[in-house]
Order: sequence, then structure tokens, then C-alpha cells
Amino acid sequence: MEHSISIEEIGQRMKAFRLGAGLTPEELATKSGVSRAAIYRYESGNPARIDTLVKIADLLSVSLPTLLGAGVEYIASAISFFERMRQLEENVDQITVLFGPVSYLLTTDTYDEYLPRVLMESIPKDVDDHEKALRDIDTLINILRARKQSFRERAPSIICLISAAELNQFLRVGFVGAHNPPGVDVQQRRDVARTEIMNIVQILRNQPIGVQLGVVVDSMPGASLQIFKQANRTSVGVSPFRLGAFANIRLGVATISSSPEAIELYKAMTNQLWMRSLKGEAAADFVERNVLGN
Repeated sequence: MEHSISIEEIGQRMKAFRLGAGLTPEELATKSGVSRAAIYRYESGNPARIDTLVKIADLLSVSLPTLLGAGVEYIASAISFFERMRQLEENVDQITVLFGPVSYLLTTDTYDEYLPRVLMESIPKDVDDHEKALRDIDTLINILRARKQSFRERAPSIICLISAAELNQFLRVGFVGAHNPPGVDVQQRRDVARTEIMNIVQILRNQPIGVQLGVVVDSMPGASLQIFKQANRTSVGVSPFRLGAFANIRLGVATISSSPEAIELYKAMTNQLWMRSLKGEAAADFVERNVLGN
């Protein structure tokens, strides 16, 4: 049986989709015909009338079932998706990650330093409203940093599957947002990628409490996914958005579901990958030898 609709989570989704739509609470209030205080109350978990929710869902370009969390959430905005991830991670006990080339939650401060530049490079110059696309990056960066801070403070257990092939590509092309971005020292970006891969090697060798890494030598699924496990509920997010080399924060439709069937299917897939992955010293040796060339 699927979980019941939570008023609090409706508010969380409303905030995520509002951010993705680039609207302030004041702007959403004006467009929906309710007060700014009402929008803050709704996003804080207070109930709203169904006709108000219908109007807000329409303004945010999502379906009412998606806003309510009735079934699958379909999310066409990277900002909305990563905000939903942040919200879900605030209460999880365990995270299972298949998000290449490495999970953002395990990246170094150097990665955070370069990420805004990489995301800016990923935005084509000829896209509609280029300036807005660049402003959206600031919103996304704030969400991502809040995610990482929460993860470090709460320290839920994390199981992360890493593709050896993606690590190879990451090192070869460097931490860049596009092919041959103008004015970029590509060798420096390769050095940044090397730093991140060396960080993964250190984690594999030290095996910190609560962190389990597996290096997959076989092929991996094309879409990224993350399973959020709580004591009484599990959700899965599947996403075309990526933050590594050749980042994509513009196009695609992500999904979040708590359907038992979806959870079991994705758990079975990740379990198969985990069983076949290299771990610990064997994985560290493999990455050093076959990726870093040491």
C-alpha cells in the first residue's frame, strides 16, 4: 500500500516547484490570489483548500497529483528536483546512490569551488533567457550546499555505486561543463577531477563508519538514481540531471516515487550492482591502477 498524502510534504513540494519556477513567495501569492502569509503557511505544512492547490499547481506547471504526492512526482526542473532531494535527505536513515561520476555528497570543498563555473559553462550561449539560466545556478548552488551541510551534520549511512568507466571519462576530459570551454585551463580541470578520484580512493581505503563504496566495472544504467530510506518509508528518485563533467541542469524529466513496486525493482537492480562491485582495498587498487595510472 502506498503512503498516505502528507500535508507537510505538500508544502515541501510547493516550495520545490516554486523555486524551480523561479518565483518568490510574493510572486506566487500575487499570481494565485492569496496572501504572502498564506503561501508561507502552506509551505510550512499548513493545509490549503483544494481549489487553491489546483490554481497553484497550474501556476507552477505541475499536475495536482504531483503536487499532492499521489503516485509519481514528475519534475522537469533541476532546481525542483535537487530541492526535493534536500528535503527527503533531512529525514533519511540510509541513502543508496548511483549518481555519476561520484555522489555530490561525498565530494570535496574543491569540487564546490569549481561547480558554479562548470554549471555556467554547461549553459549554451544561445538558449532563451540566458541571464535567467545563469541566475538559476545561484539558487541551485545554495540548495546543493545545504544538502551537503545537512549530510555532514546528520551523517546518515550512504551506499554509493561508482562507475569505473565514468571515472575514466571524468579524468580524461576534466571537470568541465562543455567540450573545450573557452578560456578554461583544461589541465587544471583534469587536476580537479584527479583530486576527486583520489578522495574516493582514500574513502575506499579508510572505510569511514556509515560510508560504503562499490566500484562497478560492468556497464551501469544511463539514468542516475537515489534511494531514500526511512524507518517507515522509502522513496526513489530517478534523474537525467547530472553535476559532473558535461553537467546537465537544463533538460529532462526526473521522477520521485514511493511505489512499493518501483522500490523493489530499483533495490533489486542496485543490489545486483553492489554484489558485483569491487570494494575496499581491491577497489582502491583498481582505481589507482586503471583510472589514475599509478
